[in-house]
Amino acid sequence: MPITLPDWLVAILAVLTIILGSGRLVRVIFYDDFPPMIWLRIKWDNLTDKPGKLGQWNKIMHCPWCLSFWVTLACIGWMIGGWYVEWIMWTWWVFWGALAASYVATMVIVRDEPEE
Repeated sequence: MPITLPDWLVAILAVLTIILGSGRLVRVIFYDDFPPMIWLRIKWDNLTDKPGKLGQWNKIMHCPWCLSFWVTLACIGWMIGGWYVEWIMWTWWVFWGALAASYVATMVIVRDEPEE
């Protein structure tokens, strides 16, 4: 028997998932020393750190304010796609939900350190 939640609760959970999941992904891309992200930032710089039109895109990976808009837009677009295809919605909840949960878990862990 599937679990059914009230629509208002699903909406609140979706908004929290969008905010926290997008924030976590921006942090992974922009700040973290995760080797694939270091590689991605280097490749991005090699491609876009040139004068001209392509060079104007370089800032997106160096500005969390710029990057967060596009990551959030992708998150919302994926969710909207899930309104029409059920499996897309399940993948949205798994991917963005995992990012959101990991971000909250990290915030708890960082604040749970013993004071010295």
